[in-house]
Amino acid sequence: MSAVNITNVTVLDNPAPFLSPFQFEISYECLTPLKDDLEWKLIYVGSAEDETYDQLLESVLVGPINVGNYRFVLQADPPDPLKIREEDIIGVTVLLLTCSYLGQEFVRVGYYVNNDYEDEQLREEPPSKVLIDKVQRNILSDKPRVTKFPINFYPENSEAAEELPAHDQPAETDGNEEQLLPSPDQSSDKEG
Repeated sequence: MSAVNITNVTVLDNPAPFLSPFQFEISYECLTPLKDDLEWKLIYVGSAEDETYDQLLESVLVGPINVGNYRFVLQADPPDPLKIREEDIIGVTVLLLTCSYLGQEFVRVGYYVNNDYEDEQLREEPPSKVLIDKVQRNILSDKPRVTKFPINFYPENSEAAEELPAHDQPAETDGNEEQLLPSPDQSSDKEG
């Protein structure tokens, strides 16, 4: 059982220009006190074929955490388009919101992001070089993919701190078990 559950994530300012900051309102509950910080990260996947194009957009520490319900807005700068191959800017990619405790990731929320020109004429006849200031991003916020990983939130209370529970495979959910995140996609491909 997790000591922390995400109860809701709201994508703010969506759709938005590609170069606008990302904003996520994150609500979560803590079921037992945690003396160390939670680390929240936002990662932009720059290429499906090569993770070297992934960009860490933001990393924030929140803690220590007492029992209760919490909410905050995570804001992150947009990805640097110069670090993305030109052919990968327009089209669909992925944005990952992760949370870790003591260096152990325990939840990952993935969103598909569609980047395209807002102008219909540019969509029908794209220029040879991407006009980044004309690109709009649309985060498909109604279809997040939630993956949970079992971790030991209290390694100091365990004789074998490195051991994970017997069911140490990541568990993908449709968001209805412990959280309010809708996700009709239940395919079983396990990433990263």
